[in-house]
Amino acid sequence: MNTCASQLAEHPLPPRLLPVRPAQTARRVLAVGLIGPGRVGSALLDQLRAAQPRLARDSGLDLKLCGVVASKRMWLDCDDAELNGRHGGAQIWRPNDLDAFAAHVRGNDGRHALLIDCSASDEVAAHYARWLADGIHVVTPNKLAGSGPLVRWQAIRAACAGGARFRYEATVCAGLPVVQTLRDLLDTGDELLAAEGMFSGTLAWLCNRHDGRQPFSALVREAHALGYTEPDPRDDLSGIDVARKLVILAREAGWPLSMEDVAVESLVPPALAALPLEACLERLDELDAPMAAKLAAARAEGGVLRHVAHLDRHGRASVRLAVLPATHAFAHTRLTDNVVQFSTRRYCDNPMLVQGPGAGPEVTAAGVFADLLRIAESLEARA
Repeated sequence: MNTCASQLAEHPLPPRLLPVRPAQTARRVLAVGLIGPGRVGSALLDQLRAAQPRLARDSGLDLKLCGVVASKRMWLDCDDAELNGRHGGAQIWRPNDLDAFAAHVRGNDGRHALLIDCSASDEVAAHYARWLADGIHVVTPNKLAGSGPLVRWQAIRAACAGGARFRYEATVCAGLPVVQTLRDLLDTGDELLAAEGMFSGTLAWLCNRHDGRQPFSALVREAHALGYTEPDPRDDLSGIDVARKLVILAREAGWPLSMEDVAVESLVPPALAALPLEACLERLDELDAPMAAKLAAARAEGGVLRHVAHLDRHGRASVRLAVLPATHAFAHTRLTDNVVQFSTRRYCDNPMLVQGPGAGPEVTAAGVFADLLRIAESLEARA
């Protein structure tokens, strides 16, 4: 039973008051191109299409989907006038060409243009600075720009000086407002003393379930079957994905960190790290003894095991499996919860927490959509 739905049926929310928009105000048109129509990209397309009528009616914002790019092909609205209304992709396609795609979305009529990168491609991230310099806004959940080479990151930020905006909230904890919260703290004059968090929904789930009743390898296999892990579970267990998120937050706070600056303790033994995927999956039971020992040590201290990323006020960063006291805020997370704790000059005695589901295509897509709307709010209306 859907408890939330039943409660809403019994106690419906009052109608939301809508802003009154003057009838003569020029409408804002935002040309949008999507790169990477995978799980997140497809969920985002559904959300954009469902919201188009409401945004046009209530906010005077016309979202115009101009094209979609997959790994080897692209679909453009100039080839298929019904692209905005399709949910399964247009029937007419061209070979993938990112430069031609960006030029098509930008057009030559002075329109507002925005590209959304839902891929996990470093090649796509390498185009961001050029697109931004050309006046095209960019929104992405792709972590490879924010955690990749520092020189490239600095070029991306410098390219925004021309007015184009780059937003990447969904790179850290999916749809949770983590990057924006940190940005708001710093922009209002607060000082970050430390940031600590559980940034992996997969590892949060494994830690919550690892109570000694099942071998750790059985939990990993279950998480893999449920689709919680990456296709190769070592991508989660290594802590590298968490380190990327920590680097993004560190750079947002002003520390020029790179991946090699993060001390990462992998849960994958070297012998398993070197194996092909299938061989590794067959030998996952080699994780059981060390993880059982860690659990026993945590219980001997009266604590719990949690996978934690930590950034201190000097820019030192680490990712590791830690023993936390049972009273710690991270000891009470549920399922695949992500949680981030900001200790600042204002929030020092009682740190600020941001917590909630940090994985899944729907919530990640919603985080991307929210970034798009924040950019749209700043656009000038054009007749």
